[in-house]
Amino acid sequence: MKRERSSVVDALLKSEEPSVRWKVLTRIVREDPESRKVLELREEIRTSPRAKALIAGRDKRFVREPYVYANWRGAHWTLAMLAEIGYPMGDESLLSMRDQVLDHWLNSSFYMEFESKSAVPKHRSAEGVPIIQGRYRRCASQQGNALYSITRLGLADKKSDRLAERLMHWQWPDGGWNCDRKPSAHISSFNESLLPMLGLAAHAERAKDDAARAAALKASEIFLCRRLFKSRTDGKMISPHWVRPKYPRYWHYDMLGGLVAMAEMGLIKDARCADALNLLERKELPKGGWAAQGRFYKVSASMDMSTRFGSISQVDWGGAGNARMNEWVTADALYVLRAAGRM
Repeated sequence: MKRERSSVVDALLKSEEPSVRWKVLTRIVREDPESRKVLELREEIRTSPRAKALIAGRDKRFVREPYVYANWRGAHWTLAMLAEIGYPMGDESLLSMRDQVLDHWLNSSFYMEFESKSAVPKHRSAEGVPIIQGRYRRCASQQGNALYSITRLGLADKKSDRLAERLMHWQWPDGGWNCDRKPSAHISSFNESLLPMLGLAAHAERAKDDAARAAALKASEIFLCRRLFKSRTDGKMISPHWVRPKYPRYWHYDMLGGLVAMAEMGLIKDARCADALNLLERKELPKGGWAAQGRFYKVSASMDMSTRFGSISQVDWGGAGNARMNEWVTADALYVLRAAGRM
């Protein structure tokens, strides 16, 4: 391990954030996730200011938020962020949020479908899922993220299994998903495919569902055949935004998120990950660690009308800046390099 990386790992293990320590301890040091040390750390996460702020946002100021998907304060995002920070599994106090999310993403409109030969406006979503040019046009990152977070939190049940069924039903021939309602759209979306892939993989592991595992592996080819960030036709970078790590990523795709997904699925040593891993290593800061090169959230502790409809987070995630280390991005970067045998 490079000296800088060793010192960064040591620093992260002393972080004030128990969730950062949990990520490093379980994913980089590879401590047994069922060890007393890790279980005690997850209990520390349960009572951490970060977890309390995320849950308080649902229990108090935001409890009347009618839309579970409100950025980034709805119940959907609260569960997603709790899963992300290593909140303990099986907490029954989260069941009401889980049920709210499942009721929303499994309502009757997601079982209705209609065919169209032309683009379909979003306001027709109440009519069901459109089929255009033989492909379901559905923002599957929503059901995918719900399945992923509910499973990681140990709250999955037969009802959440229905999310997996919907995702496999909507899967495109090339392996992914897309909500683009223009008939010309014929390639799956990276943004809409990463979370369904992870959700199906997590569900498959829990439920021993071979069909879901096969669907997740099929989805992985969307990313791998493009080396996580390159065009298949000319090998050029698809989007400059994809090579600028951010945290949290929420529903957005970037190269580091793709690498984390490949590591979680046991695919990080596929040769097609090499270009992304090489680029990630080149982004390492001179004194060690990685920066968050942008962010998707604003921080607010209030809910006045000026912030109500913004992408508001109840907690800060280390900010952004090209020259300073972000602990969360660094923990993810070190995880994928460790999984790829580059540590």
